[in-house]
Amino acid sequence: MNLTIHVSPTPEKLGEHAAAAVAQLLNQAVSRQGCARLILSTGASQFETLDALVKMDVPWEQVEMFHLDEYVGLPITHGASFRKYLKERFVSRVSLKAAHFVDGEGDITANIEAVSRELLKAPVDVGVIGIGENGHIAFNDPPADFDTDEAYKVVTLDERCKRQQVGEGWFADMDQVPKQAITMSVKQIMACRHIVSAVPHSVKAEAVYNTISRNVSPEIPAAILKTHPDWRLFIDDASAAKLFGI
Repeated sequence: MNLTIHVSPTPEKLGEHAAAAVAQLLNQAVSRQGCARLILSTGASQFETLDALVKMDVPWEQVEMFHLDEYVGLPITHGASFRKYLKERFVSRVSLKAAHFVDGEGDITANIEAVSRELLKAPVDVGVIGIGENGHIAFNDPPADFDTDEAYKVVTLDERCKRQQVGEGWFADMDQVPKQAITMSVKQIMACRHIVSAVPHSVKAEAVYNTISRNVSPEIPAAILKTHPDWRLFIDDASAAKLFGI
């Protein structure tokens, strides 16, 4: 295990530090191979990191971005669409080499095949992977499938995951949250050369504590990140509260 934990006083400082780490890794990849491949998370916990990342000195025209997950059947015009989120908060603010989205509309099988084909053309240099309140990574809710070799798969969301989406304000109530989503698999996430996790806010304190202190198991999907050769965890005082007794 090669884990580094960075604790910041605020989500804003966390975002700056996490973005600086991502930018450094992308620049190293571009220097080494002429291009870089990046996976981005979404959700309220990524606001500060993405806002800082778009301001970093990175040759974005040499960076390809991939998308982690998307709800099945949710139109891109919906406020909770992760495609909409990334286009507004990232893709429209930098000039990327390419952006590959997970499309939850139309022919799901064909959409998964298309984005998987692009993803598997070369290794991913940096995965920016958040951790959910239930310990999920992407939409791999507990008990997560650690074994599938598929790059992306359709999953059924658990109740706590859906509560988080309502709590963050993406949906008015639980009934409005889609029952299924397309997610990058755990194995595919773990194939990233480097993983950076930005996990602020007190609602994530339990998940952070369980991820670090408990054994690796499908019941705590994020705990598998501890087995990655280069995982960098960025937390703030609020999300570190249970871990360090802040």
